[in-house]
Amino acid sequence: METIQVVLDAALLRAADGAAKKARINRSALIRNALREHLAHLRMRELEARDREGYLRHPETSNSIWERVASWPAD
Repeated sequence: METIQVVLDAALLRAADGAAKKARINRSALIRNALREHLAHLRMRELEARDREGYLRHPETSNSIWERVASWPAD
């Protein structure tokens, strides 16, 4: 692991320390976990945006194969 320096205002530092204490982890672990979660969230938003763009470029038609497979059989 690498050691870095991060500047936090006093209120954010107190909140981080309180959250770390409540989770029974140290401040560094709390920040690592939060950064991992944030990066995963950003990646998910990126993938969702790509999906939206794809559907806008190639919209589904009303008679797609999935609708035919999922529909109830005629009596």
